[in-house]
Amino acid sequence: MDTVTQDTITKKAAAFVSQFDSASISDEAREAVRIGMLDCVGVMLAGASEPAVKLVSAIVTPSARNDAAPAVNGKGYDAPDAALVNGVAGHVLDFDDVALAGHPSVVLTPAILAEGWTLGASGADAVAAYLAGYELWAHLSQLESGHMHERGFHPTAVMGTLATAAAAARLHRLDPEQTQNALAIGASLAAGLVANFGSMTKSLHAGRTAQSGILAARLAKEGYTASGDALEHRAGFLSAFSPSGAPDLDAAAFHIGERWLAEEFGVNIKRYPICYATHRAIDAMLDLAETHDLKADDIEGIRVETGMTQKLMLRNSRPQTGLEAKFSMEFAMASAVVARSVGLRELTDAFVGRPDIQALQSKVEVSATSDSAESDLPFAPFDVVSVRMRDGRTITHEPVADAKGSWVKRLSKDELHAKFMDCAGLALDAEKAERLFDQLYAIEKLPDLRELVLA
Repeated sequence: MDTVTQDTITKKAAAFVSQFDSASISDEAREAVRIGMLDCVGVMLAGASEPAVKLVSAIVTPSARNDAAPAVNGKGYDAPDAALVNGVAGHVLDFDDVALAGHPSVVLTPAILAEGWTLGASGADAVAAYLAGYELWAHLSQLESGHMHERGFHPTAVMGTLATAAAAARLHRLDPEQTQNALAIGASLAAGLVANFGSMTKSLHAGRTAQSGILAARLAKEGYTASGDALEHRAGFLSAFSPSGAPDLDAAAFHIGERWLAEEFGVNIKRYPICYATHRAIDAMLDLAETHDLKADDIEGIRVETGMTQKLMLRNSRPQTGLEAKFSMEFAMASAVVARSVGLRELTDAFVGRPDIQALQSKVEVSATSDSAESDLPFAPFDVVSVRMRDGRTITHEPVADAKGSWVKRLSKDELHAKFMDCAGLALDAEKAERLFDQLYAIEKLPDLRELVLA
C-alpha cells in the first residue's frame, strides 16, 4: 500500500478513501471481506422475521422505484431505509461477526449492498468499499489506548458510522473534499450505548449506523459541508469518544495506507448467537461437558475467569428473556451444560425461563482479570472455566485464547456453508440459498450487485 501524505488525520483519512487503490488489496484482506459479507447476509436472512425487524419496517415506507434496494423482509426501499432494515436484521440475533472491538460487517454490508444496488455497483466495488471502511475504523482505533465499551459507547455504532460513511463515499467515487465532508458528517451522526445491550435497541445501533453512512455520503455529494478537522479537533470525534481521554491526535501516528489491518485482525465468525465475549468460555464448557458427561444436578458451582470489559458487556447475570441471555455468561454456561448447545433454539424466552436453566445460572461465578492490549478485541488474553462437582472434584479446562471461528481458528468453506444454509434457510428455499452462497463466496466476480436475491 502507498503511504498517504496529508497533514491532519481527517485529510489523511479522506485522501485514503477517495484514492483507494483496489489493485493493492492483499489476498488475506480480500478473504476477510468475502467471509464477512457472506456470513452477514446469512445472519440478516435468519433475523428477517424477528419482532425488532418488523417494528423498524413499520416506520419506513417501501419504494416502488425500479432502483429500490431490497431488504430481507421482501420489500424494496430507498437505500438508507433498506440499510436500516437489513442492519437491524443482521444484528438482532447477535450472530454476526466480530472485529475491531465491534461488528464491522453488520454495518458495512447493509450499507454497501443497499447503496451499491442503487448505483449498479459491482462485487469488486463492494469489496473496495468494505475495506475502505474497515481500514479507516481499524487505523483510527490504533490512536486510542482505552476501551470504548468502558466509556459506555458501542464501537459498532460509533466507529462504524465513520466506516460506513467511508464505504458509501467510495461507492460514490467522491473526491477528497467531498469525502472529507462525508467523514465529518458521519462523525456527528455517531451514537450508541452499551446500556442498551440485551434489548432491541442494540440491533438498532447497526441499522442506524448503516443508514447514517449512506446519508453522510449523499449529503456530501450534494455539497453539504462539515468541519475539516472533525476527527482530530480537541472537541472532535477522537477526543469526544475517547475512553482514555488522551487519544493520539498526531497525523504522523495515523498509519492508514501503510499496511492492511484487515490482514492482521480479519473477522471472527460466530458459532453461537450470543455476545462474542462468551465464546471462548462456551468452547471450553462444551468440551468439558462432552468429555466428562456433565449433568447439572452433579455440579456444585462453575467459575469463569474472563476480562474486565467482557464482564462489563455481559451485564445480565440472571436473564429472563432470550435477548437478555445474549449478554449473560451465566446463561451461556448453563445452556452449554444442559443442552450441550448455545444456539438459536436455546436463545428463546421459553428456554431461558426453564427452571433447570435458572437454577444452574445461579451456580455460575464470573471473575474479571485484566484485558489484553495485544488484540483488536477488549478481551483478557484467555478465558478459564472450572467446574466444582458435588463429589469434591474440580475440573478445569485449559485456558482458551481463541474461539473456534476466529481469524486465528477460521472456519472452513464447508463450515461457513453449513452456518449460511442454516441461517438463510429460515428465509429462502434451498436452491436460492445455495445460489446466494456461491455468489457471495466469489463476490469480486459479481458484475452487478443487483444479481443478488435477498428474499
